[in-house]
Amino acid sequence: MRVFNVLFLCTGNSARSILAEAYLNARGGGRFRAFSAGSRPAGRVNPFALELLAARGIATDALRSKSWDEFAQPSAPRMDLVITVCDSAAGEHCPFWPGQPITAHWGVPDPAAAAGDDEARRRAFAIAFERLRARIDRLLELPIESLDPRALRERLAEIGRTTDR
Repeated sequence: MRVFNVLFLCTGNSARSILAEAYLNARGGGRFRAFSAGSRPAGRVNPFALELLAARGIATDALRSKSWDEFAQPSAPRMDLVITVCDSAAGEHCPFWPGQPITAHWGVPDPAAAAGDDEARRRAFAIAFERLRARIDRLLELPIESLDPRALRERLAEIGRTTDR
């Protein structure tokens, strides 16, 4: 069985892209291997992201905030899909990705920017996670092995346009 490498991108790589990486690795069933990175990494994973993932039984030990430059190196894993999860990263000039992976944008509001007390911030993280979970679950349902690149790009774009929670 072929394993598809997926890179989730965001600016800080501390919340949304981390949540997506962890969830896809937990649910990918060996079909997917997920990574995450940021254009300007925060240098640490947001504690609310780690708390949420741990509460859902999703491993967090290998998670770290890192630059997308790591994945543009010749020695980096070759990506099949590159998905931006924040609007600022989607608008930035990305590095050249070896192998010309299929790209998509799945914008989700930044829970790390949520104002309020800890409970309000936890709710923001839960909302972001649920949106990403729903989209990743739709990705997992795709017959990705049998889709040509154009059809896969269209399906990923369609998933990104959903506003489900």
